[in-house]
Amino acid sequence: MFDETDRPPTSEPDDASRETIESAGADGPSGDQRRGPDVARAALNAARAAARGRRTAARESAPARRSGLTGSGPDAGDPQPFGALINRLVADRGWQKNAAEARVMGSWDTLVGVDIAGHCQPRSLRAGELVVEAESTAWATQLRLLAAGILDTLARELGTGVVTKIRVHGPAAPSWRKGPRHVSGRGPRDTYG
Repeated sequence: MFDETDRPPTSEPDDASRETIESAGADGPSGDQRRGPDVARAALNAARAAARGRRTAARESAPARRSGLTGSGPDAGDPQPFGALINRLVADRGWQKNAAEARVMGSWDTLVGVDIAGHCQPRSLRAGELVVEAESTAWATQLRLLAAGILDTLARELGTGVVTKIRVHGPAAPSWRKGPRHVSGRGPRDTYG
């Protein structure tokens, strides 16, 4: 049978062993009276005390946790409108000019009106120069006359400096040019026979 001294340590010392440990000090009995179970209990109690000290130190140094509830007003944790998040992203990354240039191409009909947009389309926007292609030569002439008003509208809607010049082309005829650079000359000579 087991006697009291051969019992394995429990998670919490009972009253008798607690009194023995407290009366003997934190290290248990000293000298040759120290036995295996007493040494184990003393080591266990020392480890528990150290763990308690670490937990309280960690609680004091850790930032206060935020509760799951928010106040009555809006805050950063609330759902945000998608458009507001995109606008914030564009502003943070410095993409305002690129976004304004893309808006010229994507929202042409709302920027210049449905009547004008029905007869012309923007083709490119490079270095502030907007190239617009009209459906007929008559509309190309009309757009050249309206260019100053269209520039004012674009500056008001998109900001100044996005579109600084408008170049209007008539209806596109077949062209052999492929790109912005070319060699002067007569062009293809043997294509048609």
